[in-house]
Amino acid sequence: MLRTLSGRFLFLTIIFVMLAEILIFVPSIARFREDYLSSRLERAQIASLALLADDMISPDLETELLRNAEVYNVVLRRDEVRQLMLSSPMPSPIVNTYDLRDPSAWTLIYDAMARLFTPEPEVIRVIGAPVLEAGLLIEVTIWTKDLREAMVDYGLNILILSAVISAFTASLLFVAVRLILVKPIKGVVGHMQSYAAAPEDARRIIQPGAGVEELREAEVALQTLQTELTAALKQKERLAQLGGAVAKVSHDLRNILTSAQLFTDRIEMSEDPTVKRMAPKLVNSITRAVNLCESTLAFGKAEEPAPQLSDVCLQDIVEDVLASERLAVRDQDVSFAADLPKDAHVFADPEQLYRVLHNLVRNARQALEATGQGGEIGLILRDEDQDWIIQVSDTGPGLPPKAKEHLFKPFQGGMRKGGTGLGLAISSELIRGHGGTLSLAKSDETGTTFEISLPKKTAAEI
Repeated sequence: MLRTLSGRFLFLTIIFVMLAEILIFVPSIARFREDYLSSRLERAQIASLALLADDMISPDLETELLRNAEVYNVVLRRDEVRQLMLSSPMPSPIVNTYDLRDPSAWTLIYDAMARLFTPEPEVIRVIGAPVLEAGLLIEVTIWTKDLREAMVDYGLNILILSAVISAFTASLLFVAVRLILVKPIKGVVGHMQSYAAAPEDARRIIQPGAGVEELREAEVALQTLQTELTAALKQKERLAQLGGAVAKVSHDLRNILTSAQLFTDRIEMSEDPTVKRMAPKLVNSITRAVNLCESTLAFGKAEEPAPQLSDVCLQDIVEDVLASERLAVRDQDVSFAADLPKDAHVFADPEQLYRVLHNLVRNARQALEATGQGGEIGLILRDEDQDWIIQVSDTGPGLPPKAKEHLFKPFQGGMRKGGTGLGLAISSELIRGHGGTLSLAKSDETGTTFEISLPKKTAAEI
């Protein structure tokens, strides 16, 4: 019971109501004691009036008057004269004196609690002001046994009434909490369990309908989360299907290109000077195409071949990249420039580095051609303490915001219409395999710059 929200709320409600009743009980019992003593003073004053009317009364009548007033002695002060009006034997000496003419609230509370927790009966003196100003003061002596018993009975009645009120209030709040909070929360939990069973089913997405503002906000947040998750799962499924299709196409294309390699071997034997000049480039292009198909298959398996690191001449790789892209240029206003030392060597896998540079240069060329205004593509090598920094920049219009947001994510970071977004994702993964990084240095209306950071030292040298 106490492990449920409604059960705990019920328990806490009972506790809090009882605490509130206790805070009410203390001044109430003090007020009851004051009223009890005041009533004894009034009775004693009425009994003394009989003596004022007739100076001589019989002892039996005096005893009856004191018994009705529930006091032992009555002293009345009139005209500055203190006069013992009625008297009878007392069971014990007077222990305390209490003045009810102008007591403070704290004094009344303290005296009431002291009497309540003092079970032994005592004789006390009580002083008060006579009713209707019939004298200066009146004082009586009383036995505290009846006073304490009356206070205990009154306190028990208050506690019983408090318990009934607490139980009734807690029951009402228990029902209200179950209807207003617990039931809607269970409904949200039920929606979550239903959605978890089949998250791809959009019909199971929660529809906010709670009347409580805070709970409705939670339902709206859950609806947003479920909607995004369902869309992501559908996209993941499509990407998985697309990945399978790409793997099949790459597998078949690799076989076709392998056959083309065999034909290029024969072409290299031609005596035609033009063929001899173009054949090596054709062989290199087909070889790279085969490697690309194999890499695509590897990416589909969520793995990329480890780089075969060696000391390579960066200028040779850059020249191959630029020569290939110059042949692909459709807009003669696109120019290429490379600012590289002739003896610049980096520690890298030549094929993988070629793929990365070729992808960046090709993307830059396609971006410039898409503007219809041409531009310039440049490669710069910068020597830093621990790394080689290769910059690939263009004077194009910059990347669109969506491309920046998902730049290195597969199938999401495409920079042109019809692009798959695989190029930069693969390139980033290849550079990470070298121990380096591929990052976007800048992209605005003046152009775009990518930076490749390659460490100078191998892991064994660090």
